[in-house]
Amino acid sequence: MADRTRAASPSQVKLAVFMHGNSNYHMAGWRHPDAYADSAENIERWTEFARTMERGKLDMLFIADSVGIYGVNNPELLSYRDAIEKFEPFTALAALSVLTKNIGLIATCHTTYTDPYTAARMFASLDQLSGGRAGWNFVTGGNREGALNYSRDSHMEHGDRYDRAEEFADVALGLWDSFEEDAFPRDKASGRYLDPEKMHILNHKGKHFSVKGPLSSARSPQGRPVLVQAGASEPGKQLTARVADVMFTAQASFEQAQAFYAHVKGRMASFGRSPDELKIMPGVSIYVGRTAEEAEEKFQKLNDLVPIEVALHSFSEMLGGIDLSVYPLDGPLPDFSGNSARMSSPPSYVKLARRENLTLRQTAKRAVAGRAHWMVKGTVKQIADELEHWFKGGAADGFNLLPAWLPGSLNDFVDQVVPELQRRGLFRTEYEGSTLRENLGLPKPRNAHTKAREAELVAT
Repeated sequence: MADRTRAASPSQVKLAVFMHGNSNYHMAGWRHPDAYADSAENIERWTEFARTMERGKLDMLFIADSVGIYGVNNPELLSYRDAIEKFEPFTALAALSVLTKNIGLIATCHTTYTDPYTAARMFASLDQLSGGRAGWNFVTGGNREGALNYSRDSHMEHGDRYDRAEEFADVALGLWDSFEEDAFPRDKASGRYLDPEKMHILNHKGKHFSVKGPLSSARSPQGRPVLVQAGASEPGKQLTARVADVMFTAQASFEQAQAFYAHVKGRMASFGRSPDELKIMPGVSIYVGRTAEEAEEKFQKLNDLVPIEVALHSFSEMLGGIDLSVYPLDGPLPDFSGNSARMSSPPSYVKLARRENLTLRQTAKRAVAGRAHWMVKGTVKQIADELEHWFKGGAADGFNLLPAWLPGSLNDFVDQVVPELQRRGLFRTEYEGSTLRENLGLPKPRNAHTKAREAELVAT
């Protein structure tokens, strides 16, 4: 029997799977003859996906989410999309927490459209339900439609969102320290359920929030939920370096990813953190074929199913609502600048288009297939070579897999690519522990109040 308590190896790749809606990442993925088109609200499909991930010893299932439907004002174009109906992430992951044993469960929650006590409590509950496997995709939200669902006339400006998010993170972290590890003796003989000295009132009063606490949840087996950050703007990178455990990012080339990796890790020292305390995991869309030509054909068949007007409308939304109708379809992609909804997206697509010499038409088609993420098409060996190159070359600690269609793309990766990574010693053959932090090789955070008490004892 494998030793389940050994530490995760820093020389091995970490792997997450990106899921949303019916979980086909390519816009036309649901139209593949063998794809599930009913996964959006079918828990049996999600159970199958999660168990496939566990069979492959993958680290995390990551549910992306938005609080408004993109393009709702254009029903005709919206009718081509499959990401309209979707589970609320906490509900789905709560169900999966009792149907799985190892896979990490990451839910998206928007700091602009909730409050820190509610979010901290929901994640603490999911962490307890799953035995220490919960994580929070900590996002400010970039959806103009979402603002209208939360009694706002417009989406909060980017800088204001991150100012709120910084304080939001501090409140949540403080609430998760409400109780020390041994705060609940639950001693029937004495009648003492709680040791009051191990309970701590937050009493936070700041610019955006006033939160007394404590949180109504004991400390979880992994200390607190794993914090995942995906913002690549300047404030997003700063927040990541300060508090995040994992960063998901869109980097379409090795050189771009390598520079980004070094830049973000290099910021951590100013916050008293080691680079090993953060796992940077770029997104990657993978097409596996028996030959490189077969992999390319798989990609092209899906792309051909997306009407150009739908691709353009979707691309416009990805850019934050930039009007593309004024630009020639077969001309070069304009040098867009960002806006309050998508500060980092336009530059990413411009870099992609320049590097691959794509027209506006081609960039829009590429965007609905894999957004601004890295895309790899080829044989198992070619794909493993590329993943190894990024990992060993200091461009990634792991990858966020973007399955084009399900279950096929996930099965291809688990059944074909994972064994090759294992053969090379790049990926585990058994889970290292029972919590997400153990499997990611991340330290378990200690309760701030316990640390302070121990420091006082040492000082005296």
